[in-house]
Amino acid sequence: MRYEEPVFRPPCESGSLIIQATIGCPHNQCMFCGMYKGKKYRVRPLSDVAEDLEMARRVWSDPYSVFLADGNTIAMRTDDLVQVLDYVREAFPNVGRISCYGGARFIKGRKVEDLKRLKEHGLKIVYMGLESGDDVILERVRKGADSDDYVRAAQKLREAGIELSTYVLAGLGGRERWHEHALNSAKTLNRMSPDYIRIRTLVLMPGFPMYDQLGTGEFEELTGREVALETRLLLENLEVEGAQFLSDHVSNYLPIYGKLPEDREEMLAAIDDALAAPHNPMLGPRTIHSL
Repeated sequence: MRYEEPVFRPPCESGSLIIQATIGCPHNQCMFCGMYKGKKYRVRPLSDVAEDLEMARRVWSDPYSVFLADGNTIAMRTDDLVQVLDYVREAFPNVGRISCYGGARFIKGRKVEDLKRLKEHGLKIVYMGLESGDDVILERVRKGADSDDYVRAAQKLREAGIELSTYVLAGLGGRERWHEHALNSAKTLNRMSPDYIRIRTLVLMPGFPMYDQLGTGEFEELTGREVALETRLLLENLEVEGAQFLSDHVSNYLPIYGKLPEDREEMLAAIDDALAAPHNPMLGPRTIHSL
């Protein structure tokens, strides 16, 4: 296989075959993210993608799932992405899931008919970073989309029959806007009605655009206990029917999992139990090296 490093994928795609259909991220301006800062976005030649799939087929005859990297592969032209999906299914007729990252900025303006074509040709799920449903925070971190854009994108995916897994970045509002971050994220998610709500916790490292704000005091990170309180506020205000709530990332403090709304009280109780211990090591300070 040929990869242009580094390569990223959702944790739930850890067992998937990863094929780079694109390189980098077409937005690549988010202040909290350093994933693709060393790459210039481009779409790979379709012939290269086909060759990679043929190489993969020789060593892995029957993967259950294929993830199309890099960031925001959904931004490809519909015809090109349809061709890639066809290549995948030709190489692996029994593939159970094909997925990719997709930002609201690159979905909100697409025709539902085009998204339906992607569904028909095998795209099962899109992973979308909402990060926050608070428009003030979204503007500050340069997401390139507001909460209404996320709602429109989610509605189009749902109409097309493509599953949506969306991320909320705990702590992104800092101490100044943690309350607004939690409440407005819940409101936006309620309007989006995604299939999966996945929690990630903000971790700022050298090289990330927001990292310098820590030194100047412009941004104050939340402690583990504060992140737990924020997550609790988010969770108790979610009114999404049938969504899976998942804390499936190494950055998170607490392992909180369940289905909404039936498992809400159990998840809230788990957070309360963690907060009840005054010196709970699970909510203690972390170092970059522990992540």
